[in-house]
Amino acid sequence: MSVNHYENFPVASVLCPPRLRPAVAAIYWFARTADDLADEGDLDSRTRQKDLHAFRADLLHVVAGDPISERWKPVFEPLGPVIKQHQLQIPLFTDLLSAFEQDLFQTEYRDRLQLLDYCRRSANPIGRLLLQLYGVNDAQSLQQSDAICTALQLANFWQDLSIDVKRRRLYLPLEDCDRHALDKNQVLAGQDSPALRQTLRDVVAWTRSLMWSGAPLVHRLPGRIGWELRLVVQGGLRILETIEHMNFSTLNKRPTLTAWDGPTLLWRAARMRALATHDTRAAA
Repeated sequence: MSVNHYENFPVASVLCPPRLRPAVAAIYWFARTADDLADEGDLDSRTRQKDLHAFRADLLHVVAGDPISERWKPVFEPLGPVIKQHQLQIPLFTDLLSAFEQDLFQTEYRDRLQLLDYCRRSANPIGRLLLQLYGVNDAQSLQQSDAICTALQLANFWQDLSIDVKRRRLYLPLEDCDRHALDKNQVLAGQDSPALRQTLRDVVAWTRSLMWSGAPLVHRLPGRIGWELRLVVQGGLRILETIEHMNFSTLNKRPTLTAWDGPTLLWRAARMRALATHDTRAAA
C-alpha cells in the first residue's frame, strides 16, 4: 500500500512492528485523503481549497477534543488517539495541508530553493511523523530524514513529468530550464527535446545526491525501521536509475517499479551495511 504521490514510501508493510501499523495507517489515510482533495476529480480550485480548509478544521477539532464532521470520520477517528498517544506535532500535519493547497494555485517554481521549501512541507513531515512514532527526534536523524523524503518527492516529480504537464504543472525549476535554454512552454505542450533531457539529467543527479546524503540514517535506526528505510531509499534510487536508463524520456513514458525490481531492491538494501561512502553508483 502506498500514497499516490508518496508511492516510494512503503506504508504499514510487514517490516513495520505490528504495534505501530495502526498509527502508520492513520497517518497514511490523512495524507492520502488530503492529497485526493487537492488532485482527484473534476472540482475547481476554489472548491478544493474550501474542502482542504474544512479538512484542516476537522484536524484542529480532533486535537482539541471537539466534535468532527461526518465527512471524514474514518480519517480522524483513528488519527485522534494516534496523535495523543504519540504526541505527534500538529504543525507537521498542517504543513502537509499547506503544500496540497499550494498545488492548487502555484504551477511552477523559480529555483531549487523554492522547490525545496515546497518539499519541506509536502514530503518531509511524513518522515518526521514516522520518526516520532519510533521515538527518534535527534537533529541529525531529522536532517537525514528530510533529505530522504525530499529526494523521494523530487524523484516522484521527475517520474510523473508526463502526468503533471497535463495539469499545467512544472516542477522543473525555471532556473535549471534557463541554464539549458529549455522553453517551459514546450515542455507543457508535451514536446520532448535534448534540452529537456539534459535538464532532467541534472536534476536527477541532484536528487540522487540528496538521497545519499540522508542514507546514513538507515544505519542509525534499529531493527525493522532500519530495514524498511533501506527499501525506501533503494526504491527511490531505483526510480532515478530507471529514468536514467530510459534516457530521461519521462515526458513520453512514466517509469515504474515492478515485482522484477524486488530482488534487486532487497539485495541492495542488505548491501547498504557494507557501504562506507555515499557513492552515487555504489548500488548500481
